[in-house]
Amino acid sequence: MTVTPGWYMALAAVLFVIGSSGMLLRRNALIMFMSVELMLNAINLTFVAAGRELNLLDGQVSVFFVMVVAAAVVVVGLAFIIMIFRRRSTASGDELSALTG
Repeated sequence: MTVTPGWYMALAAVLFVIGSSGMLLRRNALIMFMSVELMLNAINLTFVAAGRELNLLDGQVSVFFVMVVAAAVVVVGLAFIIMIFRRRSTASGDELSALTG
């Protein structure tokens, strides 16, 4: 039994659903941030599987750029989460909405 790109696409769909449900259901900013990263990894898996199926390197190139942007977002996002946690002693998403104004 060989693993076809369809299996990778199914795994990516499951990972994306787990990430989106974590984003919608959890209120902790760190968990929400990790859920976004999980969704980005699911998209990367889709790019690689599609590129392998079509025998193109475009999937791997796209993954490289997505990972570069995700790494930059991680640095800025974690800095914001740490700053908010130090000021408020909580990382709840409900508390973050009170920062407006």
